[in-house]
Amino acid sequence: MTAKTEAPAKSKSGYISHGIAAQNRKARFDYKILSTVEAGLVLKGVEVKSLRLGRATLSEAWAGERDGELYLFNAYIPEYQGGVLSRFDVRGPRKLLVKAKERNELFGAIAREGATVVPLDIHFNPRGLAKVTLGIAEGRQKHDKRQAIAARDWQRDKARLLRNRGG
Repeated sequence: MTAKTEAPAKSKSGYISHGIAAQNRKARFDYKILSTVEAGLVLKGVEVKSLRLGRATLSEAWAGERDGELYLFNAYIPEYQGGVLSRFDVRGPRKLLVKAKERNELFGAIAREGATVVPLDIHFNPRGLAKVTLGIAEGRQKHDKRQAIAARDWQRDKARLLRNRGG
């Protein structure tokens, strides 16, 4: 299993050492994800501590271009309450680190009509570095969302029928 699919590994202190710290679960419902890219995340020390507590929110976050660089906007990382005096903007822009080829692909997707870049999750890799999984996505219409709900319900019912039949 990869670190992204495992449950977050919490130590005795309650910190996430590796695994998912925040997830944008609504993004896969609201958008059709065309492809994904993993990006590094530039954070201050207290932002990392706060993120390791697993209290970040990505529900209204998005990625975009500023001054030729890729940034994560409107991601909520609450202030760390561990007695540290360093303050930071809880919804401020945070720089994303990607390879030039991936950055050009993301900028091309942003320039296209109807495509956007949404963060799917923030996780810590096995080395303990904060990473963001970005999805190049197209918005779904209301009827597409209904079809997604119907397909999900059918898969759930089918699994239930097969489980009950075999048992």
